Amino acid sequence: MIQDAIAHYHALLETAGMAEKTATALAEQADRQKLTFGDRPICNVLRPFFLDSRAYERIRHGAGLVMRASAKLYRALMQNATLRAQMDLSEEEEAVIQIEPGYEAPDASARLDGFLDDASQVQFVEYNAESPGGLIFGDVLSEVFLDLTVMREFVRRFPVRSIPLRTRILDTLLDNYRQWGGSRSPRIAIVDWGDVRTRQEFVLFQEFLASRGIASIIADPADLEYHGRELQVGDFTIDLVYKRVVTGELLARCGLDHPLIRATRDRVVCTVNSFRVQMLFKKMLFGLLSDPDQASLFDEEERTAITRHLPWTRKMKADWTTNRDGHRIDLIDFVRREKDRLVLKPNSEYGGRGVVLGWSCDQTDWEDALEEALKSSFVVQERVAVGMERYPSYASGQLRYDDRYFDIDPYVWQGNRVEGCGIRLSSSALLNVSAGGGSAIPVFLLSPG
Repeated sequence: MIQDAIAHYHALLETAGMAEKTATALAEQADRQKLTFGDRPICNVLRPFFLDSRAYERIRHGAGLVMRASAKLYRALMQNATLRAQMDLSEEEEAVIQIEPGYEAPDASARLDGFLDDASQVQFVEYNAESPGGLIFGDVLSEVFLDLTVMREFVRRFPVRSIPLRTRILDTLLDNYRQWGGSRSPRIAIVDWGDVRTRQEFVLFQEFLASRGIASIIADPADLEYHGRELQVGDFTIDLVYKRVVTGELLARCGLDHPLIRATRDRVVCTVNSFRVQMLFKKMLFGLLSDPDQASLFDEEERTAITRHLPWTRKMKADWTTNRDGHRIDLIDFVRREKDRLVLKPNSEYGGRGVVLGWSCDQTDWEDALEEALKSSFVVQERVAVGMERYPSYASGQLRYDDRYFDIDPYVWQGNRVEGCGIRLSSSALLNVSAGGGSAIPVFLLSPG
């Protein structure tokens, strides 16, 4: 069904003038709503991603089991300092995760980053627990695509549905605010660095909040003031912080004495996501989930899901461990020999920074990367299959098709509910819009007729 739908969509684009009309409409909407990542359009192709609703439910089920296991691991990490030491938290990170959030799940809104293989089997390679970006762009892009002439023609034969996310974000914020103890309509601050390339997302969400009668402000961490009673930006008093700033970056730039951290610790404001996600943000999370030594934390269904949906992952150090088949291996020797099936990842980075794909470099460069990884906090992870589809674009008066890698990233709410997903495209196997050259596209679900 999906291949038939894609073929039909492409055929519609190839009718007289349709590709140009579609490209023009997308460009106009991108300009009007500033759907840009920095100075480039967030979407640079003419087709959305079509996902079979049955495959979507399988993805949700697998993601839900992984998150159920992650919640158990999170509780164990909070209770066991020896286990937590394997996450390589700094002293400041240790201090900040001790701040009680006032609500149950620290990862109130999050994202699993994964890939679909040819059999629609999903494997997740990272967990972005830090109020991830892109959700609002995807929401608006869905509306933009549904208004295109080509989509209006397409849905005559293939009805689709999207999954609204702005309402889900707001409901999640308000639910955690009420758990925290808030009773009135909150005044919300959307907090991130002033120069981030996703800033237009904040503007779009602020407009949505205004449509719901909720006062809000977009603030750089440097704008926040706290004198022991109220957290403020100028004369705007804040009740609830939608924290988009990454905790590790806030600590690195501003330290534990920052107004946001102090006001959260003093329970003057509710901050969502909580600072405890700094522990879940670590790439070593998957190392512990896939470590046989931690298997007793999980039930049989969760262990099966971990094996099925998570790649083999280990902390990069001089040690003996087991491979995916359970055979005992010298980790350094194994990593040195098996570069074409392995990835090195910094434990604390995001956006593709510092990632080394073994199959994309020669042996000398791989061994140099391995030596550097051993000096710091890194994980090694097995390579997973990356899906690829043909996508149309329009340039210089021509419709063209190019193969693009894609990932599929289900959104997680309150640490366990999986609803909605994002798609990123790239000409490179390192899929990340912030790494440059990629594209975000909306997802539409198709049900079998």
